Amino acid sequence: MQTLFDNQTYQEVLQRIENLDEHSQPVWGQMDVAQMLNHCQRPLEVANGRLTFTEKPGFAKKLVFKFFKPQMYNDKPWKQNIPTVKDFKVEQAKPFVEEKQKLKEVLSEFNKKDLNLHWPKHPFFGEFTTEQWGKMQYKHIDHHLRQFGV
Repeated sequence: MQTLFDNQTYQEVLQRIENLDEHSQPVWGQMDVAQMLNHCQRPLEVANGRLTFTEKPGFAKKLVFKFFKPQMYNDKPWKQNIPTVKDFKVEQAKPFVEEKQKLKEVLSEFNKKDLNLHWPKHPFFGEFTTEQWGKMQYKHIDHHLRQFGV
């Protein structure tokens, strides 16, 4: 499984982002390209400790998420059109150029944490190791870059 902490993988992701333009169309889903770029920043900002959830999961929801946790970082690609949490939904229009630049900045900050031992606790999934964070973040961004054909 690839990880955003591998330099070659990180550079490939940056190139794929660079291949997007404001006219890129989704293969599936409802987000436009600028909304997708904004959406991809949000899980990275959780890992970077800059975003907290407004939604607080109850016991039942935490139990369900615990069951799905290994799927966040295993080798199996995510299915298309899977639901997301409220705090990651982007419904308003976003400026493409600014969102593209911001995603690259947030990715760079995350990429530099490859030796990090202390990560914020994910509000739905709980604790992740550095390896799991790197794989999960790669899997998420890869999912959405494939959504836009890059």
